[in-house]
Amino acid sequence: MQKRILAIREPLPSAAREPVHVVYGGAHLYAPGSAAKLGRIALKTLELFGEFPELAPVRDQVMEKLRREPVEDQRIDFEDGYGYRSAAEEDGHAIAAARAVADSRDTLPPFCGIRIKPLTAASCARAARTLELFLTHLGDPPPNFVVTLPKVTVPEQVEALLALLPGQMRIEVMIETPQSLGCLNEIAAAGAGRIAAAHFGAYDYTAALGISAADQDMLHPACDLARGRMQAALVPLGIRVSDGATNVLPAGTDGEAVHEAWRIHTRHIRHSLRNGFYQSWDLHPAQLVSRYAAVYGYFRGSLPQASERLRNFLDRAAQATRSGQVFDDKATGEGLLNFFRRALNCGAIEESELPGISRAGLHGDLFGAGA
Repeated sequence: MQKRILAIREPLPSAAREPVHVVYGGAHLYAPGSAAKLGRIALKTLELFGEFPELAPVRDQVMEKLRREPVEDQRIDFEDGYGYRSAAEEDGHAIAAARAVADSRDTLPPFCGIRIKPLTAASCARAARTLELFLTHLGDPPPNFVVTLPKVTVPEQVEALLALLPGQMRIEVMIETPQSLGCLNEIAAAGAGRIAAAHFGAYDYTAALGISAADQDMLHPACDLARGRMQAALVPLGIRVSDGATNVLPAGTDGEAVHEAWRIHTRHIRHSLRNGFYQSWDLHPAQLVSRYAAVYGYFRGSLPQASERLRNFLDRAAQATRSGQVFDDKATGEGLLNFFRRALNCGAIEESELPGISRAGLHGDLFGAGA
């Protein structure tokens, strides 16, 4: 039977590439070639402590990724990863970071940006000055450049940031306060279609709820509730959602400590992926090892079953079908396409592994209304 190719009325939010992580680093440390340097450090850590069970099935792929494209998204941080410094010092770092980005356009990650300080009464003037200095010395921004606004509490802060930006430059908002969780729709409206993503800040959020440090964790039930509310409010509007960071770092020379940090990071990443948060944060170069091991393991572990399901679905002209005990219809068919788009974009699979569909077809028109 000839396959029917049907038209989607609205493109899926995942049709374009989305980064699987974002690496945060203090602006005072940023220099040209920093992404490649992070990859080299990650590779060195892998060589030293690479006998890690979760890594073994995808070791070659992870090594290739760390050599070719170690960082997918990078944020130059003027907030928590930078701290409060003298006005002259932050001015200098804003100018230096902008020039470093401008001087290394050909080696930047596919996505990049800066995080400014919050637009609160205490730090609004400083945030605005840093942003102005950075953008003035940057010139034309690179592709997929964003400005991240932390600790949003009211939608007026989003409006204020947009007023500081040229053209249609896009922003990210950080959902890390109970106040922001209570006005997600208003924040989205204030963004006027320019919010690319919303990032969840687990530690600020749990601290604001009075949860003690010993119990602050990415997997705390309060975090699951917050992430679910973010998804329901923002994803239907085309705003990506990103999870936060694992603060147990694979640092030092103790191999078992490094492995334990990788295990924790892997557990957090898998939890995020299962819950539809396909991006989260990395804070240390050695986390790139567990990042790609977890992401690639997630996609490759599900590849055989997902391939069979999608192949059967396409063979039956995108009609409801059953693969073994699993029933697929239009909704799960779109979920299968989403799986393969993301797996292909991050390098977990090759185009040759797509089941009965090309890269163009994967991003084309399927499952909609039409002939």
